[in-house]
Order: sequence, then C-alpha cells, then structure tokens
Amino acid sequence: MSTLLVMAKAPVAGRVKTRLTPHFTPEQAAELARAALQDTLAAVLDAPVGRRVLVLDGRPGAWVPEGIEVLPQGVGGLDARLAAAFSHVEGPALLIGMDTPQVTPDLLARGLDFNETDAWFGPADDGGFWALGLAEPDPTLLLGVPMSVPHTGREQRRRLTASGRTVRDLPELCDVDTSADAAQVAAAVPGTRFAALHDRLCAVPR
Repeated sequence: MSTLLVMAKAPVAGRVKTRLTPHFTPEQAAELARAALQDTLAAVLDAPVGRRVLVLDGRPGAWVPEGIEVLPQGVGGLDARLAAAFSHVEGPALLIGMDTPQVTPDLLARGLDFNETDAWFGPADDGGFWALGLAEPDPTLLLGVPMSVPHTGREQRRRLTASGRTVRDLPELCDVDTSADAAQVAAAVPGTRFAALHDRLCAVPR
C-alpha cells in the first residue's frame, strides 16, 4: 500500500511562517499557512493512494479533513524528523511539505508511480526540495543531510543516487517562505484557498 506523508506545523501565530512577517502580521501568516495546508490536504485526498498521513508538529484542529491520519513529528533536527516520518510506513511513499499549495492530485500521482524508478525528487527553487518519493523507504537516506541551506536539495539528491537508486525528477516548485514567494504562488494558482486569502489580505490598506 502506498502512502502520502505531509510534513507540517500547526498554523499557530508566531510559530509558523515567521518569514512572512513583517509584510504580514503573525496572525495573517498563520492564516496563510492554514490555507496552504488545507489546499495541500485537499490535493492529497484526491490523489490515488492507500494511506494519507499528516505528520504534525503541534496539535491538530478543525482544518484536518476526514480521511487524513495524524501522527506527531519526531524529535531533533529537520533531517531526523523527515527520517522519522518515513519510519511510519511500509511500502512506497511520497513525502511532501505544507509549503506548496500549488500541488495537484495528478502531480502527486506521478510521484507515487514507481514502475520505472526507485525514487522521485521534487526540487524547490530555493535550493531545497518539496517532495521525496521512495519505492522502498529508508530513513537513513535523510539523516545528516544539511537542511535549510542552498545546497540541501543537491545533497539529498546525491544521497539517493549514491545509494544506487534510479531517480526521476518532479517539476521544480516554489516553496512559500517569504512574502515574495507567497505572491508568486498565489498568482500561479488563483483558484486556491491560499490565493484567495493572499489577495484579500493584500487588498487591505496597511
């Protein structure tokens, strides 16, 4: 059975998307984070997968729809927490974050197709990655990878190929980290909750 894993922080003001401030208030940043997560989980629900898991830092709220299993994140750095997420699954798995509300069910389905590859890698335009798919999950592939630096994605992909796995790439996406990222993503996917909220917040005089 294949699994979709979503790594996320609960959308609590002051704890999530802090780089969106001061352009947005902490409360608005949390609202945008919630909208991005809701758009992401909606795509996950429509993707052809056996198990859907939200790996959450924080407490779940009403924004978690039915059909999504919630598990707590592990402890340690981001590499350790990503590795721990893969330890919850048996069989093929695709891990994504909450920062790409532009994902679609078709794109997620592509990252779950391991008929011709051992791994999928989704690069982010900031040098990181937004998706990592493994036909046979191995948490050790993530441990020790430097996170949140410009060469994170390059090092993670190198780890995959060095393990002898065949790797195919998903399209590069923009993670929503800064206000410029938020504007770029909102413009690209105007029909999403994220875009509607972003446009509404930006229309309010400051």
